Amino acid sequence: MITRKDLYTINEVPGRTVSEVLGYVKGSTVQTKNIGRDFMAGLKSIVGGEIVGYTDMMNEARKVATERLLKDAEELGANGVVGLRLQTSAVMGGAAEIIAYGTAVIFK
Repeated sequence: MITRKDLYTINEVPGRTVSEVLGYVKGSTVQTKNIGRDFMAGLKSIVGGEIVGYTDMMNEARKVATERLLKDAEELGANGVVGLRLQTSAVMGGAAEIIAYGTAVIFK
């Protein structure tokens, strides 16, 4: 089972040797705002400050996308992922996609 400790944003990991590169893996999710978050965000835009509801939503979305990436890598037989990247994009009004991607590898 691959865990978060087997994810690396770097391409070469000190002390670990890649014996096989299995290829591109990814995980994604699309999150939408809800009326409660929108209302609170509207109030925050008046007084300023962090919109905690959105921060929490995006943190959860990154977690989901990363877990899906790990599953994708496991299905290839990997025991690690290098070059991990996270990207966000708007897919429609009020919805954003989070994608986690990297290269599945087998470490010796």
